[in-house]
Amino acid sequence: MSEDWRNDLEVWLTPFLSALRHKARKRVCPAYIAGLIGPGDRKSVQPMAARDGEFGYDQLHHFVADGVWDSAPLEAVLLKEADRLVGDEAGYLVIDDTALPKKGRHSVGVAAQYASSLGKTSNCQSLVSVTLASGEVPVMVGLRLFLPESWTDDAPRMERARVPQERQVARTKPEIAIEEIDRVIASGTRFGCVLADAGYGASGPFRQALSERGLRWAVGMSRRQNVYPADTGLIFPEAATGRRRKYHVPDRTAVSAEKMLGEEKWKKISWRRGTKGKLTCKFAACRVRVADGHRHRMSDGRVQAMPSEEEVWLVGERRESGEQKYYLSNLPADTPIKALAGAIKARWICEQAHQQLKEELGLDHFEGRSWTGLHRHALMTMIAYAFLQSRRLSAAGRKKKKLGTAAATDHACRQAGDNQPLRKTATDDLPSLQ
Repeated sequence: MSEDWRNDLEVWLTPFLSALRHKARKRVCPAYIAGLIGPGDRKSVQPMAARDGEFGYDQLHHFVADGVWDSAPLEAVLLKEADRLVGDEAGYLVIDDTALPKKGRHSVGVAAQYASSLGKTSNCQSLVSVTLASGEVPVMVGLRLFLPESWTDDAPRMERARVPQERQVARTKPEIAIEEIDRVIASGTRFGCVLADAGYGASGPFRQALSERGLRWAVGMSRRQNVYPADTGLIFPEAATGRRRKYHVPDRTAVSAEKMLGEEKWKKISWRRGTKGKLTCKFAACRVRVADGHRHRMSDGRVQAMPSEEEVWLVGERRESGEQKYYLSNLPADTPIKALAGAIKARWICEQAHQQLKEELGLDHFEGRSWTGLHRHALMTMIAYAFLQSRRLSAAGRKKKKLGTAAATDHACRQAGDNQPLRKTATDDLPSLQ
């Protein structure tokens, strides 16, 4: 990346700086973001200040950790820019979480908790992430810290970490995600389907909240989740003795997702082409109603959850390794299985964003302990990432245009009798979008 990116950054940041409304902050903000983008292994405040030369540690630290300014206007500008870059009615809003490994116990939200990115329980901070994606290009638009019970049960600890009063309550990751989704919807950002893994998909209230908002969704789920066939009816069984039943009961027995798809026909599906060829797995799908309604005692004494009102897709995936995954989606009943597979697999684009935010922009390098500092640093990394994606998309557009012009000229030469094709004019060192 040539050095002219710094000038481009200043111009690109104009709407963000207007939202800051403070002369000093308008000068420090570009320096902080440039420090995240520029060279250097560590992107915490002290090494960035040492490399910058213009602003010292105190100025950068005050900007991100102590300055009195509201992040919401910058978050709104980020959503607007993300929509310009990748907003699409056929695009995706991907909900996930990412872990920031930490030592000690004083950094806000740090605790021994499961980190999906590490595949194990670790001492870390866990942030709910929101990614807007289209055409396999992600732009991160939200990172919100999850506070485990060891924090929400300890008011003095939260006060020391300067957790805002309204955030000093126990909230699940699905609840945080719904709040973020509402923020995205209110901004007018365009997307067509919400994607999430089983950590969110296993929550009935989360799925119901998405449906209540009129959203399409495709989420992971446990193979043990009970489901009913779509045509399950509700009946009043006649009791031989005693009082008549007060509530309906299903005329079918719920079975696990794994068992429901066990008898279905599995098809080998290719959802897109990767760097090593077509990406394929075996998939099966059927229409079901999830057993997550109110619970009743059956005539045989079992307590069983009633079928949900909404009919949805149950999708299974069999990988070459032998691993099996299961998903639910409320995409229309006539959706082809290839389209279901494509939507489900599109969720993995957020992993690319997580990796680049950490490896290239230092998302996990922040060394402060406060709620405000962590969220502002995360916001700066997301703005930096959106800038890089805008450059990559512009470069890809120029490359496509050059290749198109070369192909047209080459065709004209052939028509004129010149059989020698033109040499490719696109450069080979453009940043990858994959």
